[in-house]
Amino acid sequence: MTIIVSPIFLFNAERGEPEAAELWDGITDQQLGDWEGEWVPELFKAVQKLHRAGVERRHWPQSRHWNWRQKTEALQGMLAHPGFSIVCNGMTQGMMIVDTTMKRCRIEEQKGKNLVYVEFVENAPWNRPELAQPPLYRGIGSILVRAAIALSQEEEFKGRIGLHSLPQANSFYANTCGMSDLGMDPDYQDLRYFEMTPEQAEAFIAKGNQP
Repeated sequence: MTIIVSPIFLFNAERGEPEAAELWDGITDQQLGDWEGEWVPELFKAVQKLHRAGVERRHWPQSRHWNWRQKTEALQGMLAHPGFSIVCNGMTQGMMIVDTTMKRCRIEEQKGKNLVYVEFVENAPWNRPELAQPPLYRGIGSILVRAAIALSQEEEFKGRIGLHSLPQANSFYANTCGMSDLGMDPDYQDLRYFEMTPEQAEAFIAKGNQP
């Protein structure tokens, strides 16, 4: 598999300055090794800390049961389910898998049209504000959303994207990304469904990366 690597910048919150990083248009064994060797142990320690502090389970990271190796291997070779990853300082900082064929728009003015559906997206534990204060790198979610928009434009979907959000990310998609909140989906674990129109995509791209 040929991976295209694009230069990007993340905001290093510890140093208070941008840091050079890379956007990969794929998820490779390097990313899965980082997930198994670094993400999983850090996430386990973070959950232990929350448990000892008496934090209710509903406030624990809702992606803690995700298995990125299983997800990636299940979709391997399927062109309709491309992956993306962000690498900085030699370590995977975020990953995303999307679907370009199976979902359609729900917003009335674009109902039934094609979109890029974000199936899974996750930050490394040390980049998540609910687990690390301050998070090491910021801007990862915005870059991955922008990658989904760019793919939507390449597919001639005009930047339309959609996703079901875990509760801890609702504010990010509504406020930072400016997506339309279509409410809780009873057919999808009661998660809130968000969708982005071409106009919202243009506005988000114009805003630039927000750390």
